[in-house]
Amino acid sequence: MADMTPRQIVAELDRYIVGQDAAKRAVAVAIRNRWRRQQLPPEMRKDVTPKNIIMIGPTGVGKTEIARRLAQLVGAPFLKVEATKYTEVGYVGRDVESMIRDLTESAVGMVKLKQRQEVETTAKEKVVDRLLDLLVPDSSAWDPESTEENDRKQRTRDKMKARLEAGELEDRLVELNIEQRAVPVQIFSNLGMEQMDVDFQSMFEKIMPKQNQNRQVTVKEARKILLEQETEQLIDRQTVNEKAVDLVENHGMVFIDELDKVCGPSSSHGPDVSRQGVQRDLLPIVEGTTVNTKYGSVRTDHILFIAAGAFHLSKPADLMPELQGRFPIRVELTDLKREDFLRILTEPKHALTKQYAELLATEGVKLEFTRDGIESLADFAFDVNRTMQNIGARRLHTILERVVEKISFDAPDLDKKQLTIDSAYVRDQLQAIVEKEDLTKFIL
Repeated sequence: MADMTPRQIVAELDRYIVGQDAAKRAVAVAIRNRWRRQQLPPEMRKDVTPKNIIMIGPTGVGKTEIARRLAQLVGAPFLKVEATKYTEVGYVGRDVESMIRDLTESAVGMVKLKQRQEVETTAKEKVVDRLLDLLVPDSSAWDPESTEENDRKQRTRDKMKARLEAGELEDRLVELNIEQRAVPVQIFSNLGMEQMDVDFQSMFEKIMPKQNQNRQVTVKEARKILLEQETEQLIDRQTVNEKAVDLVENHGMVFIDELDKVCGPSSSHGPDVSRQGVQRDLLPIVEGTTVNTKYGSVRTDHILFIAAGAFHLSKPADLMPELQGRFPIRVELTDLKREDFLRILTEPKHALTKQYAELLATEGVKLEFTRDGIESLADFAFDVNRTMQNIGARRLHTILERVVEKISFDAPDLDKKQLTIDSAYVRDQLQAIVEKEDLTKFIL
């Protein structure tokens, strides 16, 4: 998927997200430029930096979803963070370098998953051998001087293997030695462990005593435990770490939400550790620096940063000039119209109406949304967003939940298993709430 053209990327995003063509085109070009960079000669490749993007638009119009779907599409390590949870270095709170450590953790998980798939066949063969050792304890000990005894053990082992593969022994109990590590890492988590030496946590895990415990488990449970143990032994940790660091450096994506909340003039009443301070710390990360992680040093020069914010009370020009320069591409996402709500309810691959229909199908209830029913849902969502706070497409969740609430509650006990949600039903469920004077008391 990494060599998809911008047109193909946009077409794929269209399956899940309605509208916002400008934002989709911007991210599609950014991803294609990564592929183009890989085709360049090495001496030029290191000088080509990603063109970071700022998405400007109200909540619920698709900013986060575009970035998340994009990362899934290209199989890149992806991290979504809120700018508001960081503080300037030296103050209580998370420092911005921790986002690169979190991204590296995500990449390690991706590489490990791929490595697991590669060694799975070998690991399963080893698991069968270990299970046979548990079921027929002496069958693996061969006597070089007794051929007859060896043949007898082999026949016993083969018979047991056949029964094991046929699934006849799944409930048989075996005694398994399970290693448990007592690592009270959580004790330190609120003390800013990420700000300590990055190797301290690894060292702490190594010096903690390992606890071995013998447990009686079924063959079915033992298979899962042994598969985990064998897989871990077959995976080369050093290779995983190297591949993960390379994946982060060349394909990593960080989505920084709520950037507008750390925007604005610095306070004259003291240090502004959550605004200007965060911007100052964010600048070297976006420009390109080296962050030490427990998996190795990670350079951030070619990580793609996508920032987003509503920018109601501030504007991108209020950011530090140096930081503005590191986000050269700005795209505005538009408010959702009635037609957009209509498309959101019907077009995406897993549209909300399809989700509710499939959920209730598990109870044997066939739920059908008529065209005029969907239009009524779109009308209510658009009107409530216009008259109250505009929360974008998230309004559809609250409206649909209210409409389907009674059906969801009664579904297991319904005699009539075929139901239709039309315009009259939608109005019946929602009109009473919309007409109330104090709307804030209700789910809408």
